[in-house]
Amino acid sequence: MTGMRMAGPLLALREGHTELAVGMLLAMFALTQVFLALPAGRYADRHGLKRPVGWSVVLGSVGTGLAVIWPTFTVLCISALFTGGATGAAVIALQRHVGRRAQGMTELKQAFSWLAIGPAISNFIGPFFAGLLIDHAGFQAAFFMLAMFPLLAWWWVRQVQELPAIVVDPEQPKRSTWDLFKLPLFRRMLWINWVMASCWDVHTFVVPLMGHEQNLSASAIGSILGGFAIAAALIRVALPSLVHRVQEWQMISGSMVITCVLLVLYPLSQGAWMMGVCSVFLGFSLGVIQPMLMSMLHQITPHERHGEAIGLRLMAINASSVAMPMLFGVAGAFLGSAGVFWSVAAWVGASTRTALRLKVDNP
Repeated sequence: MTGMRMAGPLLALREGHTELAVGMLLAMFALTQVFLALPAGRYADRHGLKRPVGWSVVLGSVGTGLAVIWPTFTVLCISALFTGGATGAAVIALQRHVGRRAQGMTELKQAFSWLAIGPAISNFIGPFFAGLLIDHAGFQAAFFMLAMFPLLAWWWVRQVQELPAIVVDPEQPKRSTWDLFKLPLFRRMLWINWVMASCWDVHTFVVPLMGHEQNLSASAIGSILGGFAIAAALIRVALPSLVHRVQEWQMISGSMVITCVLLVLYPLSQGAWMMGVCSVFLGFSLGVIQPMLMSMLHQITPHERHGEAIGLRLMAINASSVAMPMLFGVAGAFLGSAGVFWSVAAWVGASTRTALRLKVDNP
């Protein structure tokens, strides 16, 4: 999906569409996940790993394939809906499966650290190679390559052994999804996840705009986003050796402080190299967030409702991801890219106190 999130907006910009239109296009990647996340979580609780991922592969390949045939703005929006929904459903099933396999809190943190390396690597591969193909073979060649990636994912997943289904007492009263919000730590965790996910969104949104303003090539823009992804992957490689020494709330709070500083400095960078340096350090900072939050989620929610809890988390994040790119588009038109970065930096800084409160109820 990250390759499409770079290539789609870049094509829209080159065809003369406004920042607001680009923001709406990016919002489409999250819109499907808002409505599919909870059903996808329940589906994963019932059917495990392979069936949800199989449907995601079909949806993702078809969605990206549409852009190969009809590379228009309308079709790009449809492709964004398809690929966004496919990615969300697959992520829920994978995270649920990995969380169930882990034994103990340390292994849980290590497992999610290793799992998070995969998306970080794909965040490099997608934008980097899509940028190269755009410069040397055109947008349709890039879209074709991206349509093949889900098929490769299925080749790996089909070899994984399913875990036994969780048996739920049929006499147990049915609980509402919203009961999960009664957990104070879950509410705080969702807020932090929302804030930090917005940092990923603003980076994905503003970097193509900054690159376009500075007349950078698609390869340069893809490399900047790729550097961010490599940094996120590298820090996640290091996390398994650190998690037994540092608690989740400490890593999250430190990451938020560093992210706030970097978002203030990023708009001051000029040229591909300076943007690349900021992108790498931001990748280091944001790369620790998801593994730590996912570890906490599996510790505080019932085993038989992990898929549902992950779906609720994804729904909340993507509800903001629908609105945020459009908000960034409006803000970018009035404040410029620097104003967008600085506004998000202020939000992150103000939310750091909530991250410190994650310590209170942490088991």
